[in-house]
Amino acid sequence: MLDIDSGLGPDRRPSIAICAWNPAERGWDPVEDLSGEAWNPAGARTLAVPGAASPDEVAAALTAHLRSGECSALLLVGRTALPGGFRMQMRAENRRMDGTDRLDHTGPGVARATAPAAEIVSALTDAGLKALAASDAEEDAGSYILYRILNDLPDGLASPSIGLIRAPLDAPDAKVQLAVKTAATAIARHMTPLPRPNAA
Repeated sequence: MLDIDSGLGPDRRPSIAICAWNPAERGWDPVEDLSGEAWNPAGARTLAVPGAASPDEVAAALTAHLRSGECSALLLVGRTALPGGFRMQMRAENRRMDGTDRLDHTGPGVARATAPAAEIVSALTDAGLKALAASDAEEDAGSYILYRILNDLPDGLASPSIGLIRAPLDAPDAKVQLAVKTAATAIARHMTPLPRPNAA
């Protein structure tokens, strides 16, 4: 029997935060039509988190969302200067923004993204987009933010799905939106509904 949402109870769909860290990035728009309603993948809700000029501000805001339980997955969105189509970045290095030193002297040298990269790349390919999973970390705010978030998650927190998708510099907005929706949908397939509230 189908579990139909009557609109009377709380929304038990889990949330995935989507953030284009560069505030100048206009390729990803969560509002897809004139209704003003944000796009949501099947079985999940999206939480649009705005970018900011300060990578530390973006990292802190996204980490706070994950810590509070407001979202259980995260997809960072940005651009790549490298050829080869869309890229799912699989890791981030322990480096300061200027690349001169380690960001965290006690943290691991590399933090690995937890989103299902292979599945996302397969879905992007099926959607007609050229894509690959990349093990090299680009030296920019996106990699810095990804490392900060992965490294700052507290022990014991249920492992959230965290990924970073990069669009080619010349990718038009329509392709960026298709790629982000495709990646978020793949992530959402692994998310579970929120628990029902206890009866009074």
